[in-house]
Amino acid sequence: MAVSAEVAGGRAVGEAMCPHRLIMEHVTSRWGVLVLIELLDRPYRFSELRRAIGEVRQVSEKMLAQTLQTLERDGLVHRDAQPVIPPRVDYSLTDLGREAAEQVRGLALWATDRMGRVLEAREIYDARKRGSEQE
Repeated sequence: MAVSAEVAGGRAVGEAMCPHRLIMEHVTSRWGVLVLIELLDRPYRFSELRRAIGEVRQVSEKMLAQTLQTLERDGLVHRDAQPVIPPRVDYSLTDLGREAAEQVRGLALWATDRMGRVLEAREIYDARKRGSEQE
């Protein structure tokens, strides 16, 4: 999820240069989108969230953990670790996270609703490209 492995003064170089762009990257990343949309429904334990996201696309434990940590750092996800045995950790959206998730869900719904038009445009484009390559 990090845009740059380079660090300057304790912060990623990309973050120091353009912080709003970095947040956009976190929110719209492959896993960030799925986490935010899933957490709109309710809080989840880690394994529950992994299974729920896995219905769409398989995510490794490491990648999900990194995604949750990044979104938590950005103030979008709340991590509630309860001191019980076995340990229980629940993830939920903050108010800021809910705002972001609603925006991302809107974009996801738009993409789903317009998929037919996108596929049609792709076919037209591909046919045009094939035609120009044959000339």
